[in-house]
Amino acid sequence: MPRFSIIVPAFGVAGRLSQALDSVLGQSFGDFELFPVCDAPDSPAGAVAAGYAERDSRVVALTSPPAGGLGVARTTGTATATGTYLLFLDGDDILAPGALAAIDARLMSTGDVDVLYFDHERVHWWDAETSTPLLGRTPEGAFAPGRAPELTGVSVPAWSAAYRRTFVTEHQLTFPAAHFTDIGWGGLVTLAAERVAVLHTVCVRHLVRRQGSRLHSPGEHQLDLLDQVELVLGRAAEIALPADRSMPLFQQLFSVILRTAGHPERLPAHLRRTFFRRAGRLYRRHRPAGYRPPAGSVGVQHRLLASGAYDAFRALRGINQGAAKAVRKAAVPRMLRTRARYALQLRRPIDENLAVYCAYWGRGYACSPAAIHAKARELAPHIRSVFLVEPDAVGSIPKDVEYAVIGSRAYWDVLARAKYLVNNANFADAVVKRPGSVHLQTQHGTPLKKMGADQAMYPVVAAATGSFTKLLNRVDRWDYNLSSNRHSTQMWERAFPSSYETLEYGYPRNDVYYTATADDVARIRRDLGVPEKKTALLYAPTHRDYTTGFESRLDLEAFCEAIGDDYVVLLRAHYFYDGGSARSSGRIIDVTRHRSSEDVCLAADALITDYSSIMFDYANLNRPIVVYADDWDVYQETRGVYFDLMEAPPGRVARTPEDLAAAFRDGSYANDSAAALRAAFRERFCQFDDGRAAERVVRRVLLGEPPESIPPVIPLAERIPAPAHALVRS
Repeated sequence: MPRFSIIVPAFGVAGRLSQALDSVLGQSFGDFELFPVCDAPDSPAGAVAAGYAERDSRVVALTSPPAGGLGVARTTGTATATGTYLLFLDGDDILAPGALAAIDARLMSTGDVDVLYFDHERVHWWDAETSTPLLGRTPEGAFAPGRAPELTGVSVPAWSAAYRRTFVTEHQLTFPAAHFTDIGWGGLVTLAAERVAVLHTVCVRHLVRRQGSRLHSPGEHQLDLLDQVELVLGRAAEIALPADRSMPLFQQLFSVILRTAGHPERLPAHLRRTFFRRAGRLYRRHRPAGYRPPAGSVGVQHRLLASGAYDAFRALRGINQGAAKAVRKAAVPRMLRTRARYALQLRRPIDENLAVYCAYWGRGYACSPAAIHAKARELAPHIRSVFLVEPDAVGSIPKDVEYAVIGSRAYWDVLARAKYLVNNANFADAVVKRPGSVHLQTQHGTPLKKMGADQAMYPVVAAATGSFTKLLNRVDRWDYNLSSNRHSTQMWERAFPSSYETLEYGYPRNDVYYTATADDVARIRRDLGVPEKKTALLYAPTHRDYTTGFESRLDLEAFCEAIGDDYVVLLRAHYFYDGGSARSSGRIIDVTRHRSSEDVCLAADALITDYSSIMFDYANLNRPIVVYADDWDVYQETRGVYFDLMEAPPGRVARTPEDLAAAFRDGSYANDSAAALRAAFRERFCQFDDGRAAERVVRRVLLGEPPESIPPVIPLAERIPAPAHALVRS
């Protein structure tokens, strides 16, 4: 019995069917059977499917009458399937690289759930711009649908989930031969399911066709929507669905109906009133007891639908359209004033003594931009330095640092006139690269995971990148790009192809690892609350694209219990999650919100991480590093990586919690073998860090000193890192 049965209806998509089938057959996880379902064996799509069936025994070509549509084709495939789980894929969509491995891994962690919902992205035909609908905040692991009542299933396409086959057959779930079948199918599936789970990974890339969706085209088939809604609500009534679930289901279904009613062009004129009145009858018949419509205009639409007041509904639509135009018209003057002021400032001369800094999209005073800012005030005090921050980050700015709030008039003024612009991410698309201005990209880590243009083949992260054309337009503004090692130099040139000059100077944020004193370390440990005579282990996991929010992946309480009382753990979640609540308790100290990751590293006697770039920075301290790689295979498939960390780790590698705890109990995390691995890692990735990176940047970029006058990088083999003598706790 294969793990997955993948069913691919293929009507009118012969030109793209090969791409869809290749995306499945090219998966690293190969335990599946694949059923392309075509209208006839001798059709164009049928010929393609037959060719694949001849070449690969996992492919079985099926036929289904095209009049039955996607629904009947999917049911035909389901009847033939033998896999544990069913997946559906449209014939012009593709399965994202690593999708099956990620789905299998999630199913292994949750057990045999009835349904596993996963994310997808919609790819528009004209370019690579995408949008990813999120599945919302859901419980971790497997859960009953009642624990996430907003997850009704009616808004999730059939191809955005995996279904346990025996669950589908036991409940006799089928796709009707009609339009809008995903709504009916999704609703009935969720009503029948007892255990579901969610995977926040993009597993399917869905093509948004140039001609648009058939479901949005005008015609009598729009009445099928009401049939599907009635089917779901009727079933909900039969099983007496509790109010906390029936209300979200009711609201989501009628939001679809109201969208259709609000676009009268989708229905022939003679059916518009009929559609509205039938929808009103459904509304009155199935409205849950105690249900209250939403506020505002949408709530008015609900009330008009309930009363069957079609003429009033049509009039309200006209009023809303007029109001929307008025709001847009009112916003135009404000937008024009902002643009006019920025444009006016762009016409003024560049201020040769003005530098603007930003880190992590305005999150605060941090990273290499902060280190360069501090060194510039020392070596180039004549240059005015302004740090850009979001409003909620103002409190993190040191009192003696001038700042501008992003979006304010001061923000646009300094961006328009600054000679120097320093960032570890990118400035807004609207920022103009003026002739004579100097843009410095500092980066914020050594790349293990795929970055920039290299993400295009990994939809799990490409969705967050958005348009690669816009990304490269931002890259084209760079004059200089910092690198801390030759590996980074080569990877940045691949990921961000442009004409900037690479400065192999090291990362300024890492200078502190060579300049901090033992007193500094003692002070930081006191500030963080590290008890005296305790060994502090920094646990810093990276972001997972296939999980919701922060997920430790390691039971820290159990880990502390297993390694003994001599240790405490400093927990630093990825900066995506620093808005979460504190998790400090007992021997676990949450340092996620601490402003400086460099301080946290200085305080730690050893590092535990998975695939976070913090390992490359921490290696400068020459202290033990342990890689906890419990999901390496899934991570490298879904995220993409530049090298095999398991083949060249910075120290001991642990695959299980037991293995990780054992490394600290027996001391192997810091033995000679671990030290040898760390030495090779440092030689490769700490190549240009020596404590003087910020000075080199200021002298070259801000002071314009020639390269030959810049302090050289001391080869690593000739350095005696300060941390090895002054910083390691006795």
